[in-house]
Amino acid sequence: MRSRVGRVVSVLASLAFAGCATYQPPPLTASHPAHPDAPVPRAVAASQTLAYTRADADAVRALASTPPAPGEHRLPAAKTVVGEGEVIATTPASGQIVVDHGEIKGFMDAMTMGYRIDPPSLLTTVRPGDKVRFTIDVDRRAIVHIEKLQ
Repeated sequence: MRSRVGRVVSVLASLAFAGCATYQPPPLTASHPAHPDAPVPRAVAASQTLAYTRADADAVRALASTPPAPGEHRLPAAKTVVGEGEVIATTPASGQIVVDHGEIKGFMDAMTMGYRIDPPSLLTTVRPGDKVRFTIDVDRRAIVHIEKLQ
């Protein structure tokens, strides 16, 4: 009985592996990303139009502090809060950051929390372990400015 079971197992195994040995995947086309001659996708540059420099921010503040001209309409200023903390993790693919921060007066107790970053290009300036100061747009519930502290 044992030899018959052994023979059956041997035959089934040889049939199963015989199919694997003869399988050949179809050749990759030149447009497939794994093909050696595939075109290299062009790199997407980080947005420079949304990440303001300190001079740009000062110009915007100066404009916001002047009263509107007659007939001029302006959007109300965004409510923002500023916090300081340490970057725990960044996830550029989803545009998020995890920050261990102190209390943000009138907004949030000290905690470790994930925030959306808008624009995501701001994530290129920080790494886990960096001490940062960040600005949260309360209405959008997103960090809109982040700077590394020394």
